[in-house]
Amino acid sequence: MGDRFEGQLEDIEVASEAEAPRGPKATYRRATQPIRDGMHDIRVAYERAPSGVRAGIIIATIALAALLPTLLPYITSDYIYWTFVLTKIGIAALLALGLNVVVGFAGLLDLGYVAFFAVGAYSYAALSGAAKFAVTQYEVSSGKRHGVNPLDYLPHWRWYFWLIFFAAIAIAVIAGLLLGAPTLRLRGDYLAIVTLGFGEIVRITANNTDSFANGPRGVQNIPHPEFLGFKFGILNAPYYYLLLAIIVIWVFFLRRLNASRLGRSWAAVREDELAAAAMGVPTVRVKLMAFAIGAAVASLGGVVFAAQAAFINPQTFTLFNVAFGSVTILAMVTIGGMGGIAGPIVGAALIIFLPEYFRFLQEARLMLFGLALVIVMILRPQGLIPSRRRAAELKGGDIHDTSVFEVQEMDRGGH
Repeated sequence: MGDRFEGQLEDIEVASEAEAPRGPKATYRRATQPIRDGMHDIRVAYERAPSGVRAGIIIATIALAALLPTLLPYITSDYIYWTFVLTKIGIAALLALGLNVVVGFAGLLDLGYVAFFAVGAYSYAALSGAAKFAVTQYEVSSGKRHGVNPLDYLPHWRWYFWLIFFAAIAIAVIAGLLLGAPTLRLRGDYLAIVTLGFGEIVRITANNTDSFANGPRGVQNIPHPEFLGFKFGILNAPYYYLLLAIIVIWVFFLRRLNASRLGRSWAAVREDELAAAAMGVPTVRVKLMAFAIGAAVASLGGVVFAAQAAFINPQTFTLFNVAFGSVTILAMVTIGGMGGIAGPIVGAALIIFLPEYFRFLQEARLMLFGLALVIVMILRPQGLIPSRRRAAELKGGDIHDTSVFEVQEMDRGGH
């Protein structure tokens, strides 16, 4: 009987080996399994650690991020340029975290998100007086106005300009509500088309309002901020620290929002809007909140961008802008991992850093960058750092790093 039992075990082992997946798919799974297991173990260990340990890790991460501008001179001789890249990553991370509320938390496909970025930038340009100076300067130089000295309208920083940050947030929230109120009853592709149209409306309006935004010529001489007598000027590090402070504050509120009743309502709407409405979730109001919050964060990014660059024009806020276009920001969220917090930050860092690092390849760098994105989305469709909540919803309470290849194998196996 023992011999027969051993024979049955051998038959099972042979059958298992015969049914084991072969080819490039199996090679990919075997090659990446240790990496995926390691990432999973690190995440589980962090989540099971005491609250004091987790707080220490977060503080250490923020401290390391704050030290980056100081460490760059020891890493590269071109540290001024790479500090500028850090500020671009900061703006991109802020935009990605804002869009993540709309796309990742509420499940709304927004292709016009860059419009709120433009609203923030032009709000700062208008409220600081830079837009009026640009229009006056053009009208005098073109002969449309006489007897006016444009330098009388040259803007200078005033301490109360910090209040413009909050004013720009309010303007963007109103814009988000105006967009969302008539359109959020739409879903899927229809909502994406409407938001795409909104983004184009904002850009075209800025391009054709010569008397307000100086049209396609843009707005220049936007004043740089000052803080307690320290002038930011053209230095990159102060803007990086300002962005870091905004991101830290926003992440704190984002974590609270995600764990709140509103966050659970977003999750319900994302998974099944009809079922959420049947359970009493005010779907339209919840989606309006997502649009308003996302718009506020994008507006902050626009104010910082305008203050640093001191020049904006409508071409900066296009759908396919390489750095801050709507599609680029959406790619940051998707590649990093929708619905999470660390994922969009990592996605923003990669999408800004990689094209800059391979700039020596000139135009070919964009082709290689696009190829890398395609590979990532094939092998990691859930993103580099997926949201635990979304993974739990899909996998019954545990995180499983699954690729397209593995899903196909599971389907063949009847799982």
